Amino acid sequence: MVVNLAILALGSNLGDREHALRAAVREISALDRLVMVAASGIVETAAVKPDGVDPDAPAYLNAVVAVRTSLAPLELLAAVNAIEAELGRVRGVRWGDRIIDIDIISYADLEVDSPTLTIPHPRAAERSFVLTPWLQVDEDAAIPGRGRVADLLDALDAPADYAPADYAAEPLL
Repeated sequence: MVVNLAILALGSNLGDREHALRAAVREISALDRLVMVAASGIVETAAVKPDGVDPDAPAYLNAVVAVRTSLAPLELLAAVNAIEAELGRVRGVRWGDRIIDIDIISYADLEVDSPTLTIPHPRAAERSFVLTPWLQVDEDAAIPGRGRVADLLDALDAPADYAPADYAAEPLL
């Protein structure tokens, strides 16, 4: 059985955001054929929509977890989508506000581009709210085909309200 490292990004901007992140981490940890390796702290950012930062939308809490899994990428996607549904996520407006969002950011060194799943996540390299907590989990992390996470984060030219701020919470693990 092959076990691969996968990076998952979590976000929430509706309801009890911290509770949603913690519940998602518990549910991910309970999945068969998966072991939680590490979890970041929680960072808070303004909501980002297709046109940029939306100051009227509730702010997001974000985190990253690293897992080792023998689930295939599409099996992992189905599992995290089921967790989202269980926690009350309703899929409506793309890039809309949500109680929980779980994205597969990377899976081993795989590059996948299908209608169902793209790995590495196509916008991860542009999102400080993914890169910042990812560095907390692995300071040597890299996105296949894009470069080191630390270098990608340094290269971002994001507005101040988009950059993650610390959030006072107990660590996720």
